[in-house]
Amino acid sequence: MLLFWILFNLFVVAMLALDLGALKRRSHRVGFRSALAWSGVWIALAAAFAVLVFFWHGRAQALQFVTGYVIELSLSVDNLFVFLVIFRYFNVPDEHQHKVLFVGILGALLMRGVFIVAGVGLIGRFRWITYAFGALLVYSGLKLLQQRETEIHPEKNPVLRLFRRAFPVTEEYVDGQFFTRRLFRQKSGLYATPLLVVLLVVETSDILLAVDSIPAVLAITLNAFIVYTSNVFAILGLRSMYFALAGMMDLFHYLHYGLSLVLIFVGLKMLGSQYVYIPTEWVLTIVLFVLAASILASLANPQKKLAE
Repeated sequence: MLLFWILFNLFVVAMLALDLGALKRRSHRVGFRSALAWSGVWIALAAAFAVLVFFWHGRAQALQFVTGYVIELSLSVDNLFVFLVIFRYFNVPDEHQHKVLFVGILGALLMRGVFIVAGVGLIGRFRWITYAFGALLVYSGLKLLQQRETEIHPEKNPVLRLFRRAFPVTEEYVDGQFFTRRLFRQKSGLYATPLLVVLLVVETSDILLAVDSIPAVLAITLNAFIVYTSNVFAILGLRSMYFALAGMMDLFHYLHYGLSLVLIFVGLKMLGSQYVYIPTEWVLTIVLFVLAASILASLANPQKKLAE
């Protein structure tokens, strides 16, 4: 199993290095066709990895990976709405959004890894935590079900408020940089730019969102490798998906209802795991059906949200 961890993380590092090289060449606005193509590439890579898991570890773990990936990817789509609100709030130029998402994803990968290891370890040691995670998912699902719009208040973010008290921030964006040197009282000082502020908000928002997504995948399997890889594939494809869907997010106004039902269902599965066994195939089928139904309902009633 150690070999799988090493090879997978080498693959992740190689893909991130490739992306970083492209990012360093130039900051640019990511086009719809390019973003859509890269989204397809990441989905295809995840599908190829599922096939690899099937031949190396068997059908059961391959199904667990696919189910975990679908759940994580669908919840990541909800993250995209949050990122869109944050970028609009701070008026982030299109050509700088790619950089924020890239650096943000690096932080997300590290934090998800810590959360997964901690979650698997805690559940393995204290089985009652399964019920706590299940209750958390049901609560999050019910809360999301009642929420009509994505509400983000960056000005109330405690991390951001502490940062602004401790560090000077420029009023304008500076060529896509996170820091810049400015002359103040005839002394050169280091200033943060609004782009770093945006990054902090994105990172802290992702941590809060991970509180829902990690337990949701842990409800499918406690295999840390499967949970980790399904999360990583979903996160790596998140940036491309953002630029592919940024102009169409308003179309999916019923999606959060589907996501809320998925969270409630997975939470109930965790709560009843000691009494009722639900095969992974059924879980995957139910999740896909709920998500597809919410997307189709959104497309069938495009003016519903506007009318409300």
